[in-house]
Amino acid sequence: MNNTDTTYSCLNCDRSETDVPLVSLRYAGSQEWICTQCLPTLIHHPGRLSDKLAAADQLTPAPSDDEL
Repeated sequence: MNNTDTTYSCLNCDRSETDVPLVSLRYAGSQEWICTQCLPTLIHHPGRLSDKLAAADQLTPAPSDDEL
């Protein structure tokens, strides 16, 4: 295992990987990390992340259960 001093954190809530599980994502040519609690925001309300994730306001939200 490779030891590094890099600690990743959620792009939305800024909690670190030592506090919550993080999921890696790639978008618009860059790698970001999001925690499992903030993932629904990315899925259903991506525009709320527009100040933290480039072009997130251009993503189409997934339909909610009410819309299915």
